[in-house]
Amino acid sequence: MFSQALETVYRVNMGGPTILPETDTLGLARTWVPDQGFLINKNFATNVSNIAAVKYVEGGATPEIAPNVVYGTATMMNSGDNPTSNFNVTWQFNVDPGFQYLVRFHFCDIVSKALDELYFEVYIDSWIVAKDLDLSVISSNTLAAALYMDFVTASKVSSKLLVSIGPSSIPNVLPNAILNGLEIMKMNNSLGSLSGSATLLSDSNSKKNVGMIVGLIVGAVIVVVAVIIFMLCRKRKKLACQRLSKTWIPLSISGENSHTVGSKYSNGTTASVNSNLGYYIPFVAVQEATNNFDESWVIGIGGFGKVYKGVLNDGTKVAVKRGNPRSQQGLAEFQTEIQMLSQFRHRHLVSLIGYCDEKNEMILVYEYMENGTLKGHLYGAGHPSLSWKERLEICIGAARGLHYLHTGYAKAVIHRDVKSANILLDENLMAKVADFGLSKTGPEIDQTHVSTAVKGSFGYLDPEYFRRQQLTEKSDVYSFGVVLFEVLCARPVIDPTLPREMVNLAEWAMKWQKKGQLEQIIDPTLVRKIRPDSLRKFGETAEKCLADFGVDRPSMGDVLWNLEYALQLQEVSVPGDPEENSTNMIGELSPQINNFSNVDNSVSASQFETSSVDDLSGVSMSKVFSQLVKSEGR
Repeated sequence: MFSQALETVYRVNMGGPTILPETDTLGLARTWVPDQGFLINKNFATNVSNIAAVKYVEGGATPEIAPNVVYGTATMMNSGDNPTSNFNVTWQFNVDPGFQYLVRFHFCDIVSKALDELYFEVYIDSWIVAKDLDLSVISSNTLAAALYMDFVTASKVSSKLLVSIGPSSIPNVLPNAILNGLEIMKMNNSLGSLSGSATLLSDSNSKKNVGMIVGLIVGAVIVVVAVIIFMLCRKRKKLACQRLSKTWIPLSISGENSHTVGSKYSNGTTASVNSNLGYYIPFVAVQEATNNFDESWVIGIGGFGKVYKGVLNDGTKVAVKRGNPRSQQGLAEFQTEIQMLSQFRHRHLVSLIGYCDEKNEMILVYEYMENGTLKGHLYGAGHPSLSWKERLEICIGAARGLHYLHTGYAKAVIHRDVKSANILLDENLMAKVADFGLSKTGPEIDQTHVSTAVKGSFGYLDPEYFRRQQLTEKSDVYSFGVVLFEVLCARPVIDPTLPREMVNLAEWAMKWQKKGQLEQIIDPTLVRKIRPDSLRKFGETAEKCLADFGVDRPSMGDVLWNLEYALQLQEVSVPGDPEENSTNMIGELSPQINNFSNVDNSVSASQFETSSVDDLSGVSMSKVFSQLVKSEGR
């Protein structure tokens, strides 16, 4: 039984006239209004009519679903058969925030001269809900068959609901798209309420028929789903009839809401990447979010291109990275970023919200990080100086993210571009590792490295990787060691304006570290604010990260342990601790810690949390951190 109450908010006859209650099908007394008042850009649309061509086929719509005047008229892209046309036709509706909406699309191909000519895409708000839609697939090979499709939105945050149609990205297909009719129904909220201030276009008679309409919805959906499954099984088309974004909840045949989102990767036909369509954002939505890529909204410029601040129409703040065609980074990095970030979910890794590859664009949309880059807080951007505790916590957060990349999957993921500009800070200064365009999957179990062309950023690049072109997780460790000295000294890693011996930060800092006089070169704002033991432990950690040979460097788990220890030494004095005066703590731990990958994965983080100190006497802290960090990524 269908458990949701529905209230019809809009019933629109695209490209056609008003349909009054007295002329509605079978006396259902519905009012259908023209779409002109809802179009955002009327010049993008044109009206077509061919009422005599409409056919009601078995398994499709019926006259009770919508009259033939709805299916026999349509709003179509005003492309004029121009093969280069690339725009969307968009309608905007006022809705009540806090409610989900059932959106019903009515389709009837009254414009094609033959089957398989029309392919297009359908959007709700910023998300694609039907990609490369071919109406002939679900119409039993009948031209001009009346059909409809239902989608349920997530709970609305914005008071605006956008519906769009646009051309497919399939090669050698003329750009076109149509929509014949649209119904928007508000669903009751968790309190069972439908109260709100949205404009109501249906009259009292149609409200009395909500039960009948709901029954028709359930029955018709069962039939349509059965037809779709049958057609897919035949595999008669090169294209899928529709691909649903995981943002949208299709009605299941039982009438309940289905939350199944399918497999991780779809067989999408986007030009540049086979990726989960749930991450796909149409170009028009990106334009809207960035105020048409307003230069005053630029918040950064990197190797890939400019980064814009943006706001999606549901109110979500985002960072939009738009690829520069003249950039040295291109399609491969774009694909890698999507493939990597669509798998990762960790509090210390920046989340991918979506991507766009329309019009030969390469656009990535991320969660917005209020405080920008770590680099910007160290020098050059005029931000207030970070305290030593804040710097340690930022380093610990970034180390957790990298440790998860190296150990959270069957094969390690090597970032290859660890630097302060790729460590972002949220509103609470929590660190998240970003920019995975150069990332590489680590070696197989029976191999020690990956042979690959050298990529990375000057000043952070592992010299062993540069010499041998053999990539391991220890290359990230080296780069992170440079970041540690950068955090301590608050200066660029390469500064050609300085005397020769000071140009390269890593070389310069290592000289002072080996002299035992690291305090001589720290950020002046930190003078007399760092406990000597905390500074000594931090310096030892950075020194080990910068070892000439990867085999002598610690793992990220070991680095994480030592940074946590440096933070403890800063916050609390530990008199008599035998490790406090150690000058080689990482080296002493290595034989025990290097086997942390053999920890029984059945041991949970909660077991460690509830154990006493005595219980941990035989367990290295690296193992504890390994389990805790892995648990965060789940």
